Parts: sequence; structure tokens; C-alpha cells
Amino acid sequence: MLKWGACSRHSRVLASWGLRLVPWKSSHQAAAKTPAAAHLSLRLDDGNVFRLKSNWELTRGLLVFFLCSSPWLVQKAPLLLSASRRVLGRRLWSNALRLTLYGQFVAGETHEEIKETLQQLQALGVRPLLAVPIEEDVGQTREGEAWYDKNTTSMLTCLDLSVGGATKPMMQMRVTALMAAELCKTIALRLKEQEGKSDLSLERVVAVMKGKKLNFSCLNQEENQNFQKSLHRLNSVAQYAVEKGVRVLVDAEYTYINPALTLVTLAMMVAWNIEHPWIWNTYQAYLKDTLERMNQDLALLEHLGVCFGVKLVRGAYLEKERKLAKEEGYLDPVQPSWEATNENYLRCLDFGLDQAVQAGGRFELIVATHNEASVMHAVQRMAEIGMDKDTGPVSFGQLLGMCDQVSLALGQAGYAVYKSIPYGSVEEVIPYLIRRAHENQSVLHGIRKERDLLHSELRRRILRKT
Repeated sequence: MLKWGACSRHSRVLASWGLRLVPWKSSHQAAAKTPAAAHLSLRLDDGNVFRLKSNWELTRGLLVFFLCSSPWLVQKAPLLLSASRRVLGRRLWSNALRLTLYGQFVAGETHEEIKETLQQLQALGVRPLLAVPIEEDVGQTREGEAWYDKNTTSMLTCLDLSVGGATKPMMQMRVTALMAAELCKTIALRLKEQEGKSDLSLERVVAVMKGKKLNFSCLNQEENQNFQKSLHRLNSVAQYAVEKGVRVLVDAEYTYINPALTLVTLAMMVAWNIEHPWIWNTYQAYLKDTLERMNQDLALLEHLGVCFGVKLVRGAYLEKERKLAKEEGYLDPVQPSWEATNENYLRCLDFGLDQAVQAGGRFELIVATHNEASVMHAVQRMAEIGMDKDTGPVSFGQLLGMCDQVSLALGQAGYAVYKSIPYGSVEEVIPYLIRRAHENQSVLHGIRKERDLLHSELRRRILRKT
């Protein structure tokens, strides 16, 4: 049965270090009783920032959002794209996508195209968060380790591209690009077992990552070899990131592999987050135990004298997680409603903001959301705290090509805001975009407002209004 007792495992890990969690009361709950009266001039809903866009960008955005707002088109996209490629041919098909979906959501393919996109964003006050569109899920098999080694080279190239003169450069990384998803699932299952918890301890994983030769008795010979190679790949990326001064935001994925992802991410943190939070972990607020795990991971790393970086998201795998829980007969790990997810996001956000203001630069947080209410909550709390909005420990993040009314408004107001930017060839990136669209149906449902703002700005220009 696929059931992961994350809270109990973390508690036992903390107990092994002699740590005790300090109860934390959400300042969001307190704020709800005494709402702040601070006046904030930031507006996320007037659409004036779209005056920064060209006529073509407005037109393309309207077309793409019209297509993406249809659930039927999103679900049928793989079949429609495959059929259109057969009809149009590879070259015409590729050009059509470059003018629409690819052009809206992707930085480009060549280094020159990518750098041009990054420069355009930086001119608008937005920072790049490059993402290599490589991942693997359970059931996908690769021949040998060469695929993962090749991906390591791609990650190092991404780090080079990320530097580019931006303040506090960042990049996104998926562990399953460097470590087999099947192995991640095996390790997650072993971590449930008493023997596996001690064998796959954080200390031993860090030791292997640093070059020590150790075998894990709960893994067979092949799994040990693959795990050790994976740890070396992850370590090489982390080391190069520190050398380049780039923060690496490690994505969370499905709950059946997340325990393994958290284990190796914490190991990278222990190895490299000595003076600054170079490696960050992602926490998904749509899971019921998110706040507790954030608190526990922070307590462990503080005890070890390690800096902590958090990417806070709502989460994208809701439907599949619920389906798996029902099929496998374990407790649904997902919040019961969208409203409950929003409440949990605010609790986690307040926890992160409170930690960031106290940690003196050793705790950093990116508020990765398209939800305007969450963004305004963070902005208001930052104003109350007196936190520097440009060089402080808190930043914001949205996807390239979406939620520009939020990103551009934040950037123009001087906040540290990042755009998650995939790059690569059309053949590489389009399947990645389709998977993200399937996972982010709730985000796509929310593009109506942005579409209306784009339409209003384009109409204003056509009618030549001031």
C-alpha cells in the first residue's frame, strides 16, 4: 500500500538529533482578528502594466489564453498536436507553435534567444528563473546512466545561463532528471520501513554525496550503484551552483516519490548551505502536512547550522493524488477543498515570513503563486515587518507568459519577482508544457481576468484612447 508517514518519519529524525519542535502560532490567524490598516499602493488588477507590452504580445496572449481556457482543448492537446504535425509537416508545425504556445511560454532554443528573453524581462524589472524541461515519472525507463549524465550537463549549462547579471540568480531543477523515478519510489518505500529509516539516514546520504563509499543495505546492488551515481550528479550541480552564485530551487513532485526527493535535497542543503541558502526545497500547500514538515525540516537544519531556502507553491498534482489514494486505499493526503488549500498556503506563508525576518539572511522564501490575494497578503506583511522588497529574503515567482499583471506590477514597484522560464527546442518543450497544463488546470481556469485585461489594453490602443 502506497502510504507515506512523512510527519512521523520527520519527527523520528528530529528526535534522533535530540530536537523538540517549538509550537508555532500563525500570525495570519492573529492578523485576521486585527487587520492591518497600512495603505498599500500596489495594484494588481488595473491592467496598466500591459502598456509595457507590444501589440503582437497582446494579440498572441489573447489567442493563447483563448485556447488554454478550453478544458477540452487542453485535454486533447497531445492528440491535436500530433495530428497537426502530420498534416503541416515538422517545419511549418514548429513555426506555428513558435508564433503561439512556444512563443508565449518559452524563452527560446539558442543561447542568443534565451539571453534576449532574459534581457527583455530584466528591463521590465523581472528576474529569470530558468527551468530545464527534463523530468521522469515512474514507469518511464531509460537505458543506463547516460541519459542522466547528459541531463547533468544540461543543468550545468542552465547555471551558466542563469548568471546573466541578475541579482540573486536562480534556477529550477527536478531531481528526476538526474535520478531515476523508479529509484526514488523504491527509496520512498524503504524510508517507511524501520530498517530503511536508519540505513537511509541523512548523515549517510551526505557522506556518499561528498564522495565516501557506502552501501545501503535496504537497496540491492544495482540500486546502490544508481543511487550513488545520482548523488554524485546532484552534488556536482550543487557545487557548480555555489561556485556561480546561483540558487537552485528543487521542485517537489508526486507524494509517492517526494520523501526521496526531500532526503536528497536536505542532503544537498547540509553539504552546501553553510553560509547562504543555495539549495531550496519546494513545499506544496495542497498537502495536509505541509506546515508541519516545513517546521520540522527547519528545526533539523537549524540544529545542524544550515541555511534554509523555501519555494512555497500550492501544488499541481491534486487530481492524480486523490485518484491514487482512492485506488491504493490510503488516506487522501490532499486538502479537502480549494479554500482549505488557500488557508494552508497563508499559514505556511506567514510561517515563512516570520522565519525570514528573524533569520538574518539564513532563511529565504519565494512566494510562488498566481493568486493575487496571496501576493497582496505577502506584500502587506512585508510592509508591516519593514522588510526590504528588492534585496531582502523574500521574493515572488510566476510562470513565464502567465499572470503578467502580477509579475509586471511587482517588478515595476521594485519587488524581487521571478519568472519560471523553460527553454529548449519545440520538440523538447511542448510535451513539457502540455504536462504542466494538465497539472495546472486551476491556474488555467484563472486566466480569464488576464485575458480580459489584455483585451481592454488592445481595445484601448485600437480606439487610440489615452
